[in-house]
Amino acid sequence: MNKQLLKFCTALTFISLINSVATGQTINNATVQDTAYLSTIITQLNKQWPANRTINLVFHGHSVPSGYFKTPVINTLGSYPYLLLSKLNAKYPYAVINIIKTCIGGENSEQGEKRFKKDVLSHKPDVVFIDYALNDRNLGLERARTAWEKMIRAAQKQNIKVVLLTPTPDVTENILDPTSLLAQHTAQIIALGAKYHIPVVDSYRQFKDIKAGGQSLDPYMAQFNHINGKGHEIVAQQIAVLFDAEQH
Repeated sequence: MNKQLLKFCTALTFISLINSVATGQTINNATVQDTAYLSTIITQLNKQWPANRTINLVFHGHSVPSGYFKTPVINTLGSYPYLLLSKLNAKYPYAVINIIKTCIGGENSEQGEKRFKKDVLSHKPDVVFIDYALNDRNLGLERARTAWEKMIRAAQKQNIKVVLLTPTPDVTENILDPTSLLAQHTAQIIALGAKYHIPVVDSYRQFKDIKAGGQSLDPYMAQFNHINGKGHEIVAQQIAVLFDAEQH
């Protein structure tokens, strides 16, 4: 296949991905929050002392999982990793769970990939959550995809579970526009989930549905590109579904 034809086919494929995101379709079930993926982790969470062990959940990304609300204010306990911890503590009262944040405000996925082995894999995580799309717009799709794939493969090589997150909103973009930069990165993340058979927590879709229902996103935002506690609750609830033992 010549280069021009390859570029044309790639463009058609990506347009199809964007349309799928816009219409709410799943892509090879990548957006389905499949609890079976974390079944071995759920088994561990249900074990009681002395048979239990510490479960390490590592969140790798930018300012949002870091806990930045209205910059420079940080609300660590109000960020979605710790809201998730509260939910898991209630659901699994015998579990010892470490929430480890390796996030850096302002960072993109290329920067995060460079320190992935040293800062993330060194914690011996049971699950790694990756959330970089909001800052990847300046990288472009190809460079972002390369960085995400390197992190995914590095974790899978060590049999570590990976969960991908689509972006939370930036209200300077039209979240209902399927061609916006965040929509394009969302489509790419969903495609990566399908390729590597890992769950995608589609936060972007949740906020898009709110906007499509005629509501403003302002009540969910601390500033134009950072969600507030109400917004973090939406993300945490979506992740919590992955740990729902009742689905088994």
